[in-house]
Amino acid sequence: MGDIPIFNPLYIHACIIHQWLLNFRSQPLSVNHKSAIIFSPHQDDETLGCGGLIALKREMGIPIKVIFLTDGQKSHTATPWIKPPENLIQVRKQEATTALHILGVEVSDIHFFNLTYSTLSHLTSEQYENTIKSIVELIRTFKPGEIYVPHRKDNHPDHECTHQFIKTAIEQLQLSREVELLQYPIWIFWLSPLFFQLKLQYLSGAYRLPIYSTLGKKKQAISVYQSQYPILPPRFIKSFLEKKYEIFFKV
Repeated sequence: MGDIPIFNPLYIHACIIHQWLLNFRSQPLSVNHKSAIIFSPHQDDETLGCGGLIALKREMGIPIKVIFLTDGQKSHTATPWIKPPENLIQVRKQEATTALHILGVEVSDIHFFNLTYSTLSHLTSEQYENTIKSIVELIRTFKPGEIYVPHRKDNHPDHECTHQFIKTAIEQLQLSREVELLQYPIWIFWLSPLFFQLKLQYLSGAYRLPIYSTLGKKKQAISVYQSQYPILPPRFIKSFLEKKYEIFFKV
C-alpha cells in the first residue's frame, strides 16, 4: 500500500477531525490509578491507540493486561521476508511482546486469543460463545477499573466486533456501573467522511490525554511493528508518531 498524498481528502479529513476534537470538542483527561485491560483486535492497535496511556500507567506501577483477539496471519501478503505466510503469526506475537515490553507490560499480562484475522464478524456460534466466555473470565479474574476497546464505529469489522464482544461481556457480568469503558480510535477519522458514515454523536464524550512524557516510548514501540510498515500508509503511521495527545471516548 502506498502513502496517502498530503492533499488526499482522507488525510485532510483525518487531520481536521483530530484537531477539531483536540481543540474544541474534548475534555482533559488525567491518568488515574485504576487497573486496566486493553482489548486489541490486532497486534499494533493497542500501541497506536493506547501506547502513551499504557506507558504512563505502568510507570506508576498500575496493573495492565493486554488482550489480542486475532492472530494477524491474513492481514496482508506484502511482507516477502516472512515465509511461509503462517510464520506471520509468530512474527506478530513477537512484535507485540517486544512493543509491550517497551511500554512496561510483562509477558504474563499479555493474552492471545488466536482467532483468525478478519473473521470476528462471522464466527461460528461455538467460537462466539467461547470468546465471550474467555473475555468474561478475564474480566472477572482481573477486576479492572477501566477497559479500553476500539471505537464502536472504527470502520474495520474486527475493531467493531471487538467493541461489541466486550460490551456483551460487561453486560453479562453486570459491571456497567463498576467498570469504565473507554473507546480508542484507529481508523474512524480516516475512513468515515463526516456527515456520511461518521455522525457527530459518534464523537461525543471525547477526552484528551497528554502523553508528552511517554511519547518516546510509544514511538519506540510503534517502530517494533516492522511487519506492518509495508502495508500501512507512512502518513497514517506518522500521525500516531507525532500526536502528543491520545483521544478516548467515554461510553
